[in-house]
Amino acid sequence: MPDIPRSAGTRHRPSILVTGATGNLGREVVDRLHAHGARVRCLVRRRTGPHPGAESVVGDLTDPTAVRAALVGIDAVFLLWPLLASAPAHDLVTELSAAAPRVVYLSSTAIDDAAARQSDPIVQVHADMEALLHEAGLRPVVLRSDTLASNARGWAAQLRAGDVVAGPDMARTAVVDERDVADAAAGALLAHHGHPDHGPYLLTGPEVLSRADQVASLGAALGRRLRFEALPAELARSRMLADGRPPQLVEALIAASERRPPSHRTTDHVERLAGRPAGTFARWASDHAVEFERAPD
Repeated sequence: MPDIPRSAGTRHRPSILVTGATGNLGREVVDRLHAHGARVRCLVRRRTGPHPGAESVVGDLTDPTAVRAALVGIDAVFLLWPLLASAPAHDLVTELSAAAPRVVYLSSTAIDDAAARQSDPIVQVHADMEALLHEAGLRPVVLRSDTLASNARGWAAQLRAGDVVAGPDMARTAVVDERDVADAAAGALLAHHGHPDHGPYLLTGPEVLSRADQVASLGAALGRRLRFEALPAELARSRMLADGRPPQLVEALIAASERRPPSHRTTDHVERLAGRPAGTFARWASDHAVEFERAPD
């Protein structure tokens, strides 16, 4: 397990920049870093309410001036790349190379290292970003995460209205609790800088699940009989576009549903970084059941 400083004491308090800090995962990472006594800076695209114990800097990862300012005095960076293309990241990587912080990059377990091209645009951009960071000499610690449990929050509106989740089906994966990924990320960010293992770490939950399995677990937590309805690609596309999702993202999600292969792999890499085993999706569903409760009449 990495050497994580548990208190500030007389030791150096690392300064860590968190990107994607307002998202489901980023918020959890910020909380853990703050609890371990780190100085935390959040790069956010727009000013939001204050996050206790963290400094916020408004900027965009594609703006080198904003990135340069955010990196001043930073020891480590938790990097989430939000776009479906890696080309706009070249300036970011240049700034990271100049500042030379420890970089922990969140990638995808769906990457096939033996493939010339990945299964879909979402996986491809992760593979491209890994390559870009390595080619720049940054030696990132790569955390390849499986499907995050928090993605199920996208079903909340449907479950507040009824008992059916309808959408594109996805291949089975070992769904992982974002809180476990945050613990693993904190372990990597706070590890002694001489720690030799840069991964990739494959962060998975303890069991492989389909979307129907996840919906059933939510039903058990809610005391309701829920079901998943897989939609044909054209119908799924039209519904996601009608919901206001960006067309490029919609096409990437459809491609993932059609071309990404199933995974049967589980690992102990969460435990290696966080010091405890990964939790189940059933636990996540129980902890978040209130978010999916049926709206009152």
